[in-house]
Amino acid sequence: MLRKIGFIIGFLTLMLTEANAQTVQVEQTLDSINGIFIGQQAHITVGVTADEGAKIVFPQWKPQTYLVPGVELLAIDGDTVSADGGKTTIKRRLTITSFDENLYPIPPVEVKVGGKTFKGNQLALKVITVDVDTVHPNQFFPPKDVQNNPFLWSEWRTPFLLSLLFVALILLALWLYHRLKANKPIITSIRIIKKILPHQRAMKAIDQIKAEHMTASEDQKEYYTRLTDTLREYIRERFGFNAMEMTTPEIIYNLQQSGDKTMISELKDLFETADLVKFAKYSTLMGENDMNLVNAINFIDQTKLEGQPTEERIVPQLTEGDKRTRKNRLTIKALLWTIGVVATALLVYVIYSVVQLL
Repeated sequence: MLRKIGFIIGFLTLMLTEANAQTVQVEQTLDSINGIFIGQQAHITVGVTADEGAKIVFPQWKPQTYLVPGVELLAIDGDTVSADGGKTTIKRRLTITSFDENLYPIPPVEVKVGGKTFKGNQLALKVITVDVDTVHPNQFFPPKDVQNNPFLWSEWRTPFLLSLLFVALILLALWLYHRLKANKPIITSIRIIKKILPHQRAMKAIDQIKAEHMTASEDQKEYYTRLTDTLREYIRERFGFNAMEMTTPEIIYNLQQSGDKTMISELKDLFETADLVKFAKYSTLMGENDMNLVNAINFIDQTKLEGQPTEERIVPQLTEGDKRTRKNRLTIKALLWTIGVVATALLVYVIYSVVQLL
């Protein structure tokens, strides 16, 4: 009988604890979604919603200290309190800045409510830089006066003669091109085998995603489709199973069976987020796209196999006549390239000279 009573009391305590946890919400947001420039300020807002009268204790932040390495905490605004329907919401705003270009993860804030600890959500702060001319900081060019220069043949003689030389080179290039077309090329089957390592191919695709700033794109479905396809292709080439045709649980299971447990939890969260975005129209949280991109890069970097790409060139044997024909064609091509470079330089110089004279 006493055991039954103890079981009922424990069950009721557990239910009350769960109900209390559900009544507490900790929301952590960052106002700079697309990142900030070096030295610019951003704000993190931490909001806690709990029952009215509950004791809420925030962390003891100190201004002029580092929130995380590289991110400085400048100021802490006072609490903003609001009440609605028996609930109390307290918000605190942190002003931060950074002077190093990087993508900084902001860990979840731990808040105590009624003696119990609750956590917010993780954020990511992107800091970008602006190119500055540090070589000539004091080089200024004043405006030029208006000039009325008279026409002098001595000034125009050189551009005119070089223009005639340019026309002559173009005519010579056309004649050589006609000769090149008259000689049929030697068609040979040259096989070039070049293998790029899986992690090099994957990082190239991720660099393209970053170059297109897809983490900040409104089309989250396209971003996660390209990111997960890159990871699936890398897993297929690196671990030897067809991840392109597998679901997320199957991929995680096969990775565990292969003996590799590197960043399995982060990779699982990334694929599950991608599935929600692609099939359930889920909208990611602020900074979640950047964090998933960082996790993908870390997974590739920690599981890659080092080695150099291999290349093999197979050239067929040619007859003496074929060799002479090829040599003539190569000579003509070299002349055409030389003429093209010289003609381009002449054209640029003539245009520059004429602009200076006008």
